[in-house]
Amino acid sequence: MKVSPNKFILILLVAACSSCAQSDANKHFKAGYGKYVSGDFAGAIAEFDNAIQIDPNYIKAYNNRGMAKDALKDEAGAIADYTKAIELNPQYQFGYYNRGNAESNLKDYTNAIADYDKAIELNPQDAATYLNRGNTKYILKDYTAAIADYSKAIELKPQYATAYTERGSALYGLKKFNEAIADFDRAIELNPQYQEAYNDRGASKNWLNKFNDALDDLNKAIELNPLDPKAYNNRGNAKRGLKDYDGAIVDYDKAIEINPNYTKAIVNRTEVRALKK
Repeated sequence: MKVSPNKFILILLVAACSSCAQSDANKHFKAGYGKYVSGDFAGAIAEFDNAIQIDPNYIKAYNNRGMAKDALKDEAGAIADYTKAIELNPQYQFGYYNRGNAESNLKDYTNAIADYDKAIELNPQDAATYLNRGNTKYILKDYTAAIADYSKAIELKPQYATAYTERGSALYGLKKFNEAIADFDRAIELNPQYQEAYNDRGASKNWLNKFNDALDDLNKAIELNPLDPKAYNNRGNAKRGLKDYDGAIVDYDKAIEINPNYTKAIVNRTEVRALKK
C-alpha cells in the first residue's frame, strides 16, 4: 500500500513523539535510580511516578518504585508495584524476588516462599533468591530445608559470606555446634569484619563450654557493634560459665539497657543473681 506524503509525515511525527516520551520516561527513571542509591527514597518515588505517568507499561519503574517503598517500610505499596510489574511481564524474575522479600517482611511467609519458588524457576542461578528463601524457612524453624537453600547459594557463589553465616545459624538451631562453627569460621575468613559471625560463633562455643574462646569472639562482636544486645547477652553467658557472675550481670544489664524487652537477658540476669546468693 502506498503511503500518502501527509500520512507519512504524520507517522514520522507520532514515532518522534513516542521516542521523545520514552526518552523523558528514561530520564525520570535514571533520576529516580540516582536518588534511590543516595538514600532519598521519597524523591526516588516521585521520579518513578513521573516515569510511569509517561509510560504506564514501564516495568522497571514499577519494580524500582516498589523497592523505594520497601525502604520506607511501605511493604503493602511495594507489593502492589511488584504485582503490577509481574502483571506486565509474568516472566519478570525480579518482581517475584522483591515481592517475596516484602511479603517476608510482612510475615506472610507462605506467599513469600511461593514467590521465591517462582523466581528460582525463572532463574535457577540466582544465589540471593536461595539465600532469602532459606531465611524465610529459617524463621519458620524449618532448619533442614533452610540449610539446603543456603548450601545451594554457596554452591552458586562460593565466596558468599552471608550464606555461610546463615547456614551456621541453621546448624546452630539443630544443635550441630561444631558444624556451625566451621561455617562461621569460613564467613569470618571471607569477611573479617562480619560482626554477626563472631557473635554466633561465640554463642556456639558457649554451648560447647569453650567459654574463654567464646569471650574472644564476643569481645570482637561488641567491638564491631557496641549496640548489639545479643552480643552482650552471649558474653554474659560466657562469663557465667566462667563463674564471673558480677561480670555476667554487667553484660546482662547492658543488653537490657539497649533492649528493655529482651526477655532472655532478663531471665539470665535473674538466674545469675540467684547463683550469687
